[in-house]
Amino acid sequence: MTGKFITLEGGEGSGKTTNRQFIEDWLKARGIACVVTREPGGTPYAEKIRTLLLDHQDEKVDPLAELLLIFAARAQHLASLIRPTLAAGTWVLCDRFTDATYAYQGGGRQLDMTLVATLEHLVQGTLQPDLTLVLDIDPAVGMARASRRGSLDRFEVEQTAFFERVRATYLARAAANPARYRVVEADASLDCVQAHIAAALETLL
Repeated sequence: MTGKFITLEGGEGSGKTTNRQFIEDWLKARGIACVVTREPGGTPYAEKIRTLLLDHQDEKVDPLAELLLIFAARAQHLASLIRPTLAAGTWVLCDRFTDATYAYQGGGRQLDMTLVATLEHLVQGTLQPDLTLVLDIDPAVGMARASRRGSLDRFEVEQTAFFERVRATYLARAAANPARYRVVEADASLDCVQAHIAAALETLL
């Protein structure tokens, strides 16, 4: 028996941290063992790559170099944590996964989507999440929320047009595969957001 793989996606300020905890608590209340992780990162080695990706750099980071670093971290994450956990029958909840790469590097950075797809196939083969929750929010609202958290990382200082492309890519991917994705309006009340998340989670039981 393999565990279920849930991914949580969304732009800046969409409430992923709050709702990640809600999902973890929801699963635990039903006796479902779950490992919570994140991307980029999730293992000590991959977290070092995360630091390279998010920290402000003195030199301009080439989008292709950024893309390759993300998939390098993902390869380590899959080998060391995600695949073994799923194989043991434990569920995995991941804060961002490959959909974020399509959205941020493909949409935001405007890299060729076929390049992302090629690396996706190389690194993860046929593995896909069982459920992807997309917390959708207007980029201007989300960035206002993110700005209140404190200092911004290298991605969070991008222009509004960047985040509009990110959002559009998430929504396009969700529309193309409604069986896997659930889009949740993240600017609704927290109770409403979490009711929609709970309804999506019920489909996995």
